[in-house]
Amino acid sequence: MTTRFPFRRPVAGLAALALAVEGLGIALINWILGVVVRRQHMSLAGSDPGLMALAAWIAGALFALYLLLCAVVALRVALRDRPPRAAGRILLITCGVVHGLLGAFCVGLVGWAAFAVVMAVLALIVWTLMVYDPERWAQPTEAVVPH
Repeated sequence: MTTRFPFRRPVAGLAALALAVEGLGIALINWILGVVVRRQHMSLAGSDPGLMALAAWIAGALFALYLLLCAVVALRVALRDRPPRAAGRILLITCGVVHGLLGAFCVGLVGWAAFAVVMAVLALIVWTLMVYDPERWAQPTEAVVPH
């Protein structure tokens, strides 16, 4: 185990908190969008407003659950002070990729402030993945001495 990174546990905990807040925010935004679409009674190319609202709610719930699952993995890393297992590591890597793409869309659609927030969350995820590298935490099995 390495002690070169004294802030690894707080950063992983902060990543978990940021992902949880982001997941709840996504769920709230999609719920509000669904309510607005349902109350407008407007059709987009013949689509049923009720179905569009339902689709917004389902998409928001699924994305929020994904982010909350990523938050649970990051929180578990912070509490145990051990690297995530393979499935958790893959989940955090996919979350980092999603945040990279989300940041690219945020610049054009929302603005630079949203981009900065998404990139800060991405930085927390990447920091957690880098500091808790499984190879760094592996115990040496045998010392190889050259002859």
